[in-house]
Amino acid sequence: MSKSLAGIKVLDMGRIVSAPWGAQVLGDLGADVIKVERPGRGDDLRTYGPSFARDAAGNDTAESGNYLCSNRNKRSITVDLSKPEGADVIRDLASKVDVLIENYKVGDLARYGLDYKSLSAINPNLVYCSITGFGQTGPYANRPGLDAVFQGLSGLMAVTGEPTGMPQRVGTYLIDEMSGLYATIAILAALRHRDAGGGGQYIDMSLLDVGIAAMAPRNIDYLIDGKNPERLGSKSPGSCPAQIFECADGYLNIQAGAERDYRKLCDELGFPELKEDPRFATRKDRVANESILIPLLSEKIMARNGNELAEALIARGVIASPIYRASEMVNDPQIKHRNLYFNVPHPTVGSVPLFASPLRLSKTPVDVYKAPPVLGEHTDTVLQEVLGYSPQHVAALRETGAI
Repeated sequence: MSKSLAGIKVLDMGRIVSAPWGAQVLGDLGADVIKVERPGRGDDLRTYGPSFARDAAGNDTAESGNYLCSNRNKRSITVDLSKPEGADVIRDLASKVDVLIENYKVGDLARYGLDYKSLSAINPNLVYCSITGFGQTGPYANRPGLDAVFQGLSGLMAVTGEPTGMPQRVGTYLIDEMSGLYATIAILAALRHRDAGGGGQYIDMSLLDVGIAAMAPRNIDYLIDGKNPERLGSKSPGSCPAQIFECADGYLNIQAGAERDYRKLCDELGFPELKEDPRFATRKDRVANESILIPLLSEKIMARNGNELAEALIARGVIASPIYRASEMVNDPQIKHRNLYFNVPHPTVGSVPLFASPLRLSKTPVDVYKAPPVLGEHTDTVLQEVLGYSPQHVAALRETGAI
């Protein structure tokens, strides 16, 4: 079956998460993604634990779980950019591909003549996407940065955690992943513009910009009324009861801020008098008096089994869900039905686990999942098939250490 991006070639010069994440989405959609890595060492993400794929004997391999999550549906080649012959390989590839995505520090690739200005002279139709921490311009442009930095600078950490505790990091590489997704959107828009006759273009993507955009729904309060958004723990801003509650066997997420849902929650908990209490009559009243209301509800909820209460509330039309750990998440019947994780064959490990793409297209489905490649697995194939290099040329490049 035809894929949405069939025929599109992508040069993935990303490391760690943001650029590889975006390139992976393009690969899921059918693009031919060629991942460029350093000879011998590869992408640093390969070494980021704590988990590593295990071989048949149960021993850890060189394929980290983090690497597996960002690099499916790609081919891997190894090229040493610091060698002139290696930089020439990248230039040759840039002349053949539609997209180049990278997340080097500002100016790093220009040292090798691999910046947008240099490569667009070779390929005017090239869509070149750079993802950096702070963007290509401004007083912070040359600063290093990673996901946690931008969780802090964007205000995300400031509103994450308990009100009386310290700011907290969100438990995944959220800004990195969102930057990869925004990069994908920008790349697809640029390809559309190119196909309409506009030629290639440069995309300046910044983790800082993405973090600020993502935090708009919380930080807009300051721009409107001068008040900093506060840390609320698991509470939803401006709504009550809408938070995580402890129950007899774990934790339960209950979102009953609307009047009708609040009344249904009171009925389920056997608390009819709370429905008519004027202190809790409206959403605004409940927010103002949550220090009184939440302990009353918590006492009732603490005595209930989480899954049973969740199902009872859902049957009444109230939004509720358990708080899963990974071991519970993978056994949820809806997650199993949607086939959101599975194993795929791997050339050295046997098989590796992957999580599915959330993209569900009716005519061009994401239904091909190739395991993240072994370091340099496709170097010879790509150089010979895409660039037309002879086996002798490839051998000579390997002799110099360029590949």
